[in-house]
Amino acid sequence: MSDDHEEPKGPDLTKGVPAADVPEGGMLTGQVGHETVLVARVDGELFAIGGSCTHYHGPLGEGLLVGHTVRCPWHHGHFCLRTGEALAGPPIDPVAVWAPEERDGKIFVSEAAEPKNPKPKAAGKGPRRILIAGGGAAGFAAAEMLRRHGYDGALSLVSSDADAPYDRPNCSKDFLAGEAPAEWMPLREDGWYKDHDIDLRLKTEIVKLDLGARTAALKAGDDLSYDALVLALGAEPQRPPIPGFDSPKVFTLRSLKDAETIASAAKGAHRVAIVGASFIGLEVAASLRHLGLEVHVVAPEAIPLARVLGDEVGQWIRGLHEAKGVVFHLGRKVQGYQDGKLGLDNGEAIEADFIVAGTGVRPRTALAEAAGLKVDNGVVVDRWLRASADNVYAVGDIARFPDAHTGKVIRVEHWVHAERQGQHVARLLLGDDAPFSDTPFFWSAHAGTTISYVGHAEAFDAPKIEGSLEKQDALIRFAKDGRDLAVATVGRDLDGLKAGRAFEKEAKPA
Repeated sequence: MSDDHEEPKGPDLTKGVPAADVPEGGMLTGQVGHETVLVARVDGELFAIGGSCTHYHGPLGEGLLVGHTVRCPWHHGHFCLRTGEALAGPPIDPVAVWAPEERDGKIFVSEAAEPKNPKPKAAGKGPRRILIAGGGAAGFAAAEMLRRHGYDGALSLVSSDADAPYDRPNCSKDFLAGEAPAEWMPLREDGWYKDHDIDLRLKTEIVKLDLGARTAALKAGDDLSYDALVLALGAEPQRPPIPGFDSPKVFTLRSLKDAETIASAAKGAHRVAIVGASFIGLEVAASLRHLGLEVHVVAPEAIPLARVLGDEVGQWIRGLHEAKGVVFHLGRKVQGYQDGKLGLDNGEAIEADFIVAGTGVRPRTALAEAAGLKVDNGVVVDRWLRASADNVYAVGDIARFPDAHTGKVIRVEHWVHAERQGQHVARLLLGDDAPFSDTPFFWSAHAGTTISYVGHAEAFDAPKIEGSLEKQDALIRFAKDGRDLAVATVGRDLDGLKAGRAFEKEAKPA
């Protein structure tokens, strides 16, 4: 992530602003020196915290107050107004806390405040040995939250990835497009894991789980014992069984190494073909087009992303990419890749220096299934994210869980949701007994346009579009039988936050 901050905007809070400018339930963004500060009034009490989200520096003052928290309009992170803590991902780091004063009809902010709530102590709490299998969003978030809240037991984070946990969504976005340098990608610096006594094992594969003995056998031959196991194994790309797709010039994108490999291949290439018009496929198309490559997208559907966003939105997204020069071959199946040519079922051949297959992922459930856990398109868990064996939890892409909004059992492949589930299990292990109730959320970037989506709709009636897609000022409602299930927004961040909050209020009791 970038450490760059925009110049602070708004009134100089050291000189005071009228108290009426921050009414009950209101917010105001100003500046203290070179810092952006958000002032809010809740239940008659004034709060002042850093005004920029610690994820991508989203403007918190344009977000939503919910109780004593504020939610970021860009990626829906939650911050505590009292302590500045990042309560819900994607942000991890807290914002600063300031000391507001109200006198003579004005509000002044000039000094940072002492933390009102020091780091909580969890000494002796929770299982004494926790093993987290998987180093993606969910696994990292679980480990970070455990240590943040003072967990002092043994903590192992085992990952088959070559890199320590990183900003995976950026792999298909700014990083691949050359806009985000490598140093932005790690979620924590190298020494953080040692400093926090986390046994991070990279390039390490668990080959067998013994749930009775509570051990995990590693491919290297040794075993890890645990008292609680958190399965955060994620998903793996599907490589379609197409002739020629075992070629070293055919890539999938899941890891940072994958992104680096594709970026390297792009340096000497002229034309690339993307097989699959998924979110990842289209983000890769936009990134490689940004690098100057001629980009062709091949997919069997007639309209990209129509299954998720509907025909009209899908056509609009296609237009965004075509305006940048991306060429679509829709309604077509791939026959094979040979001698630098991608053959289609209509006899057409697309010359391509390399191929990126964006044809979806599947949850990594083989290990759980072999251990005897209940598996059905994911590891089946309850509202607390507990699997079918004692002291075993599943989070992230691998988890199939009851949606708090609809009550249906679902599995989602969203970065933010994976983080939230990892954080939830960490709190659960330290004694919190609340069920998981967060609403799914993701964002996707298309040729400079960001689409945000909150909720979950596997089937829906014709979407209702409010506003204008062409003007990039729209809200799209996805409903079934008269009930809203999800909302997508373009240029209406606050509306997306409000929709997510409405879904939370409809959550079914556990």
